[in-house]
Amino acid sequence: MFRGTNAISLDAKGRLAMPSRYRDRLVGACEGQLVATIALEEKCLWIYPLPEWEKVEQQLAAAPNMNQQVKRLQRLLIGNANDIELDGNGRFVVPPLLRDHAGLDKKVMLVGQLNKFELWSEEAWLAQTDAYLEQQGIGELPVELQSLSL
Repeated sequence: MFRGTNAISLDAKGRLAMPSRYRDRLVGACEGQLVATIALEEKCLWIYPLPEWEKVEQQLAAAPNMNQQVKRLQRLLIGNANDIELDGNGRFVVPPLLRDHAGLDKKVMLVGQLNKFELWSEEAWLAQTDAYLEQQGIGELPVELQSLSL
């Protein structure tokens, strides 16, 4: 499980260093093999350890592809998926098309989301966090969250 927010810098080649607190787990769980794709609702990227990504692929492969919504999801998620690998220094390259999609420049935020990471531009992450905080308390919680204790 991945949690927490990490401020990281992209270098001129589009590489970033995976924080050390995640590196050993990623090397042990998937030999540093990751998959990056676009997020569906925000301008960020989703980065999955390979075994977690394979679960997503299996679900998408089992869905009826004659359904236009399913086809759209398959095209967006699978069509934009890129295999990435941690190098010996724990770094990986964010592919240029994905960097452009998410508006990533030098300052980025790597956000743990349990089974995957989100990669945001620092500016977009701070704006989104502020927007979420402003929305707290507006409306009712979905039924799925009403039994949650924090």
